[in-house]
Formats: sequence, C-alpha cells, structure tokens
Amino acid sequence: MIELLQITNDPEFARRCDALEGLRLFVDLERLGKAERQAGRNTFISAHQLDDVGRIKAVLTRSRLMVRVNPLNPATKTEVDAVLAQGADLLMLPMFTSADELRAFSGLVAGRAPIVPLLETAAALQTLDDWIATPGLAEVFVGLNDLHLSLGCRFMFEPLADGLVERVARAARAQGLRFGFGGIARLDEGLLPGRDVLGEHLRLGSQAVILSRTFHRSDAAAPFEQEVAVLRAAERELAERSAAQIEADRARVNATIEGIAARMEADA
Repeated sequence: MIELLQITNDPEFARRCDALEGLRLFVDLERLGKAERQAGRNTFISAHQLDDVGRIKAVLTRSRLMVRVNPLNPATKTEVDAVLAQGADLLMLPMFTSADELRAFSGLVAGRAPIVPLLETAAALQTLDDWIATPGLAEVFVGLNDLHLSLGCRFMFEPLADGLVERVARAARAQGLRFGFGGIARLDEGLLPGRDVLGEHLRLGSQAVILSRTFHRSDAAAPFEQEVAVLRAAERELAERSAAQIEADRARVNATIEGIAARMEADA
C-alpha cells in the first residue's frame, strides 16, 4: 500500500485522515525563496506555523507526522530543534543542491528523527550518488514541481517520461531507502490523469505520494474518504497488471507526457 501524504494544519481534518489506513500527515513550514521560485504559477504556498506541528501531532493516534522545514540556512538548527520539540516524526529538507548540504542537515538532526531529502533541483539530481548514502535518511522524495523548473522542462511530469525518476528509484532501492515522488490528483482529473500517475508509482515501486488539493475541496461531490477509497481500489487493480500491461501503460503514459509538453512548448 502506497503511503498517502496529506498536507494540512487543520486538526479536525487530520483526525479524519488518521482514521484511514496508510496516511501520513504533513505540516509545511517552507518559506525561504518559495514565492520567488514559483511566481506566476498556480502552486500552493503554505501558511503553516510552528505551533501547527504540535496541534496536528496531538490528534494523531497512528499516522506519522512529517514536517518540511526551510532550506538549509543559519537558523536551521533552531528550526530543527523547535520542530522536534513539537513532536515531528520525520523531517523533510527541501531545495538542497549538494551532499555537503544534506550531510550538514543530518548533523544538525543528529539521529533524532528520520530525514526525507526532497530532491527538487537539477544539482541534487546530478549529485545523487554523492548523497544517497547520507546517514539518517529514511526516504527519498522527488518533488516534480520544482525539479521540472530546475531542469527547464515545460510539464511537471517530463522527468518521469525521461527516466530520471526511475533513476532515483533505483538508487534509493539500492540503499534500502523508501522512495516516493510528486503529487496525485483524483483518478479522472489532471492533465495526466491520476490513474496514470498511480500506475507509474506502482511500476517504479513508489511507497509515498502527496495528495493534491483536489482531494479535499469544498466543491467536491464526493467526500475525501470516498475518494481515498476509490484510489485504493484502483491501486489494487493496477497492482494486478501483467508485465506486458505495465510496459504498454508506461509507453502510453510517456507518449501522453511528451504530447502535453510539446503543446505547452508550442503555446509558449
């Protein structure tokens, strides 16, 4: 079962997520440089605060709580100490570019919680083999939104079609680390439908994916719990594919991604 990551600072919604099997809650404290990187794009910039970590942790009975801190900076030690004091189970480091940065972060955490490096820069991808064995890592997560911008791609899922995500999956697996990537929309939504994204997660052995904002919105006809159940049913169905079906789906999804990217390039 793929672990579904839900970003929220709402304790009541966190309780609903905690009641479901296989969800991880996610408080997002990243601010530094994010607005500038994603200016003009329809992306989510979190307004979560440090106290939200403790508020969410207090309502959880079985789900783990991951906190994304800011990129490495002079205040990182203070932030790490504060987040851990609030009860974070895992720490995610965004926007690192080198093994030295990740090792410095690992030194600050000092084994107090597992680390999830968020691979979202071309430099981090290029130096993958240098940092993948950093002590304290639990999972490598590929952030497609910023990674595709860093690589100069038009469409978020181009690194998936280019085989770059698969390269990271293989490296993580060789180190005995968990692996996840990107976000997923409801199964019939998105430029690349959620069902196709889910199929690629299963093909690559992914163990984690972020649920997009479409999974919990006020105008949704079906409640969150029902949509998660639909996703789980599709996950079981896709897991039964034959090797030939998996390969046919991979080729079709890659062609879809390349077509979308080409149209975006033509429209630009």
